[in-house]
Amino acid sequence: MAVGTTPSLAADTGSTATGSTLSGFELRDVRLLDGPFLQAQRLSAAYLLSLDCDRLLHSFRVNAGLPPKAPIYGGWESAPTWTDIHCQGHSLGHYLSGVAFMSAATGDKRMRQRVDYIVAELAACQKAGDTGLLCAFPEGPGLVAAFIADDSKVTGVPWYTLHKVYAGLRDAYQQTGSTQARDVLIRFADWAVVATRSLSDERFETMLGVEHGGMNEIFADLFALTGNPDYRTMATRFSHKATLVPLEKAQDHLDGVHANTTIPKIVGFQRVAEVTGAADYHSAAEFFWRTVVQTRSYATGGHGDAEHFYPVVDAAQHVFSAKGSETCGIYNMLKLTRMLFLQRPDAAYADFYERALYNGILASQDPKSGMVTYFQGARPGYVKLYCTAVDSFWCCTGTGMENHAKYGEAIYFHNDRALWVNLFIPSAVTWRQQHATLTQTTRFPEAPSTRLRWTLARPTSLALHLRHPAWAPAVEVRVNGEVVAHADRPGSYVTVDRVWHSGDTIDLSLPMHVAAAPLPSAPDIFALTYGPLVLAGAFGNAGIPAGSDLVVNERKYGEYLNTPVPVPSLGDGDPEAIARAVRPGADPLTFTMPDARGEPVEFKPYHQVAHEHYATYWKIGDNAPAKA
Repeated sequence: MAVGTTPSLAADTGSTATGSTLSGFELRDVRLLDGPFLQAQRLSAAYLLSLDCDRLLHSFRVNAGLPPKAPIYGGWESAPTWTDIHCQGHSLGHYLSGVAFMSAATGDKRMRQRVDYIVAELAACQKAGDTGLLCAFPEGPGLVAAFIADDSKVTGVPWYTLHKVYAGLRDAYQQTGSTQARDVLIRFADWAVVATRSLSDERFETMLGVEHGGMNEIFADLFALTGNPDYRTMATRFSHKATLVPLEKAQDHLDGVHANTTIPKIVGFQRVAEVTGAADYHSAAEFFWRTVVQTRSYATGGHGDAEHFYPVVDAAQHVFSAKGSETCGIYNMLKLTRMLFLQRPDAAYADFYERALYNGILASQDPKSGMVTYFQGARPGYVKLYCTAVDSFWCCTGTGMENHAKYGEAIYFHNDRALWVNLFIPSAVTWRQQHATLTQTTRFPEAPSTRLRWTLARPTSLALHLRHPAWAPAVEVRVNGEVVAHADRPGSYVTVDRVWHSGDTIDLSLPMHVAAAPLPSAPDIFALTYGPLVLAGAFGNAGIPAGSDLVVNERKYGEYLNTPVPVPSLGDGDPEAIARAVRPGADPLTFTMPDARGEPVEFKPYHQVAHEHYATYWKIGDNAPAKA
């Protein structure tokens, strides 16, 4: 038996390798067990099943000359209210991805039935339209043609919206094996090849100055799927050089840039690198990730103010905004993080992923209704606002349809004979190549440990890499009750390499403590954390509307509940000294400490905060100013 610690690579270590060193497990091979993530997944599944596919398909059928089968939904789906931004149809794409992921993650046949129904309807629309294009814009295909032709009268983000439909079809094929989805996707892609072939490189680059989602990623995926060189060309043409070139030179030009316009481009850069071997694209993606995570992210894993990156030195002016941490941005940062981890299994990627998953994604869902947030701002005393069920089809509603189906995608990874355990989530993974199942039972983060148990067809020599989180000073590993490792290198992996037998158990201790997480450029402003969890001061629900008004238009952050809510000062002194003053409360994951006046302040994990006033960031010696 060999036991050791695999260190995390230095954060600034570059890599030109583009061939993946690891593989992720398919969603169908990971099943969540009882815990908060399974509960969130079930709430999301119920919401997906409550929606009417025909209402989401309404405008696709109209544009194809087919009679709609149900009235259209609200929000961005409806015309003419949102005609100017041209996002009609994006929700159908996200929904198709959501039910495809949920089909794979749960095995629920109702999800697969919805995948098949939507794909068949899109195939019918494609046949009736006779061009390959699938769109739901009120102006129809003419809008797309005019946009490609650079008609100055055309507004909005049509490629952004089309990307969601492309992604839905791709996910339907990859997650369920729908060959019809593959056929519709390829015809849709061939339309784009023909529609843009005459554009000069200069015109194409100008077109990419408008938000276009991850179109480069889609065509990179299609090139990997088919080997068609036209798709490789499209993947590089859809890669915005104005964004790529500074990043590949390790230059941060992100100030003032719309965050969630940018992150999907970077996801696409990484995917282009993987399928073409373009090392400069990979370098750009790595530099972007380091820049955002190390200098531009909050303790929750979110970033930005009013959807934009701002100068790092101005963090103190933006952190207390109600419009921080757009949930879409967290969704895409997690996607990029997972891709980079597959190239280089650095624990720093997994540490960020865990932090953003708990405090950005799990925290984005209303635990009562299953609805989701748009922003998750840190305005002191504010509340989370959630989307409505059928009238708030904004971008974060769409990514919210996917988020809670994908919890199984980053718990475990593997190569030929080694398995990485990155997240401490109750679950079971089936490793088909090794005829093995690893079951993880844990009450983490309520309890600071996790247990893993092998089920094997035969004794097997395997390496197990257990993440030693950056927030844990030391961890201990026991195999079948015997201590085999003490590790004191946070931000690394503890490796146990041996012949395993069915029934072998591994126990990993995960000691947590309360710590301060200062803003990188404003050390007098800090959050409190407990392990990977951000702790929020909880201040009750006074003044919050009751009943159905609890779920409101989440795009209106800063316009609702503007009556100031008193937020106490935690006093002067060093943030770490303040953290040491925090004491456990009566219930698991609850804490308390005296404020500057000696009055108790109650804390709880941010992901458990719902329908109550809260604060996640604090300023030494003063209450933070409210900002809409």
